[in-house]
Amino acid sequence: MKRIIFALMLALMAVGAIQARTFVLITGVSNYYGAANDLGQTTKDAKNFRDVMATQTKDITILTSKNVTYDNVMEKLSAICNRAQAKDRIIFFYSGHGAPGYICATDRLIPYEDVVEKLSKSAAGEKIVFVDACFAGTMTNAATGNAWATTAGKNGMAFLLASAPQEVSAESPFLGAGYFTQALIKGIRGKADFNGDKKITMAELAKYVIKDVKIHSNDTQHPKLVGSKSMAKAVIATWPAPVKK
Repeated sequence: MKRIIFALMLALMAVGAIQARTFVLITGVSNYYGAANDLGQTTKDAKNFRDVMATQTKDITILTSKNVTYDNVMEKLSAICNRAQAKDRIIFFYSGHGAPGYICATDRLIPYEDVVEKLSKSAAGEKIVFVDACFAGTMTNAATGNAWATTAGKNGMAFLLASAPQEVSAESPFLGAGYFTQALIKGIRGKADFNGDKKITMAELAKYVIKDVKIHSNDTQHPKLVGSKSMAKAVIATWPAPVKK
């Protein structure tokens, strides 16, 4: 009987050890209403980010172009935030047009405050946001009372944003991606593993992305990392990537 109980305890411990999950919501808009507003690489950015994150987790939701509406984004984000538990991580990615304080969905603007509020209420231990859009740095004002750095610290949040508040976020037909997203993907794939431990932390990723974007944009675009100090050690990816079963 003791052996059976011990075996059951080990099984329960094993289940607990694998409960931690990474939920990813990816959004990218290339086709807006009116060809003059269309972008060339943003949907591709979203799909490429999906592909690299698929090596790390199976819990991925992707919305592109006409499906990136306010209701769709908020509905999917709410579902993930409600599902995630304390050991879990949520990653939100957006590539498309941006305005000061907003993501540009296809039907209306999505205030950064709505995204931050939704994430801050989730039980997930880590919430990470990547935004590849013009004026992405204005997301730093998204928390209540313009004190979101404190909110982020309390809620395990980190934001890696493609540009400073007054800057545009550029894309390159030669790279086939936005400067920020291509740096982000290269970093996650291993370029950001500065200490060679096969793990990409948030701090390592930000260091690589900031330098790479600065080089490729001829020092016109400067990504920003904001969040709690504890999130600097958060592991975004491991390499070699986990073997899928």
